[in-house]
Amino acid sequence: MADADAPVDLTNRDPNDLNGHLQVTFQDILAEPEHAHSADCVWINSYKCYTCSKNLCYKILTYLCGIIVAFCWGCEFALIAFNHVWIATPGFKACEIDLICCKRYYSTCLHCVLDPCCEAFGLLFSAFKKD
Repeated sequence: MADADAPVDLTNRDPNDLNGHLQVTFQDILAEPEHAHSADCVWINSYKCYTCSKNLCYKILTYLCGIIVAFCWGCEFALIAFNHVWIATPGFKACEIDLICCKRYYSTCLHCVLDPCCEAFGLLFSAFKKD
């Protein structure tokens, strides 16, 4: 668990751009076309109100739920990792080993049926020579 010891980057909190699609700034949500502008004071105060309420609400939600939600997601991904390491991967390997017999049987059946047909067609078409 080396991740717990690594320092947290407080400046760039999305280094892998996981939430690049999440555009919630004022300019991304509200826009007035060229021919329909509100009064400047309305637009400026709307910007301030939107930004302040968005930031305040986000901070309150993260204070109340952030740590609990992070804990739940940590448990979820621990369960996924556990499932893959201890259940899924060994299960797939067991299935792969078990199906080797089926693969050999299927391959033998195909060769028994198709090899004579392919030989016959090969001999048939070899009789036609291009001059």
